[in-house]
This record gives sequence, structure tokens and C-alpha cells, in this order.
Amino acid sequence: MLKLFYTPGTCSLASHIALEEAGVEYETRRIDFSKGEQTTPEYLAINPKGRVPALVTERGTLTETPAVLAYIAQSFPEARLAPLNEPFEFARLQSFLSYLCSTVHVAHAHARRAARWADDPAAHEAMKAKVPKNMTDCFALIEGSMFAGPFVMGEDYSIADPYLFTIAGWLEADGVDPSQFPKILDHRNRMGERPAVTRVLAVVQA
Repeated sequence: MLKLFYTPGTCSLASHIALEEAGVEYETRRIDFSKGEQTTPEYLAINPKGRVPALVTERGTLTETPAVLAYIAQSFPEARLAPLNEPFEFARLQSFLSYLCSTVHVAHAHARRAARWADDPAAHEAMKAKVPKNMTDCFALIEGSMFAGPFVMGEDYSIADPYLFTIAGWLEADGVDPSQFPKILDHRNRMGERPAVTRVLAVVQA
């Protein structure tokens, strides 16, 4: 059985929702960052990166949200979570996932993980101060030219939707007013009403 290691408030929420949407059996294990559980030898043996998500499969452990999401979509094609038979559309989907992972998530992380990039406390504060502008710019691009509607890629729900929902949930904490992005805010609200999402949030927020 698949086993997902997750932490509330992190990007692991996207993989959690995708598993629930796929309708498959899986187990979960919460990793408490406040207790440093991500740095224990036991967890590092599962994911040496010391981060989440980590999805344990019968063939080994997968990490990094875009990879985990793609694995879920490809492993359970009956759930129709990606355009698997259309190479261009699947690549376009992966492009969106990569942007969220490599650009938007990194912009968000500068407020909380500045020590990854600098040792100077003044530099930490400078990076933190830049987060609202950077996140605003990222979401302006998504709103203006990347979000097709009504779902991220168009008419069909995909693994891009729980990922955008997850990161869009960080906007207020990053000092960004989501009302300036009406399509994204509407998507976030609609996602919050999906049965799979409500079930996952009930577990994560318990």
C-alpha cells in the first residue's frame, strides 16, 4: 500500500489531495516539523532531504511534489488526473507544476527559509521583505496567462489543481491580498468544496 509522509501547511497537501481524488488505498504519516521529526534518522532513512512529501511505493520512495503528482496520475489513469495520452498537453501540465515548484514555492520560502541562501540576518530580512512582491508577481502571471479555467488546465480537473490550491492557500500569510486574483480565488474556493479536499483537510487539520 502507498504511504504518504506529510506535514500540515506544506506542499504535501497537494499529493494528499491527489491520492484522495484517485480513490486508492493509502496510508499517511504526519511528520511534525516543530519537533524536528524531519531530521530524525528514521525519517532521513526514508527521505534524506528531510522534507515532505515522501511517497513510499512498492518500488521505492518518491519525493518532490511534481514527481509524486505525476506518479499518482500515471499509476491510476482511471482517475483522469492528467492528459496522459496527449504528449503536448501532459508537458504543458508538467510546465505548470514545475513553475509552482521551482519559482512560486521558492519565492514563498524566502520568508521562512532565508538561511538556505544567506547567513547575514540583514539579508534574511531583505529576502523576507521581498516575498509579497515576488508572490504577487507570480500569481499575476498565473492569473493573466497560465490559468485556463475553470480548472488550471481548462475544462478538466488535473493534478495541477490541488497544487495551485495548496500554494494559493499561502497568499495571506505572505502578505498578498488574493482578491486581486479573482480567477485564482474562485478556484481556491471551489476546490475547498470538493469532497476529496474536505476529507483531506479534516485529517490534516485534526
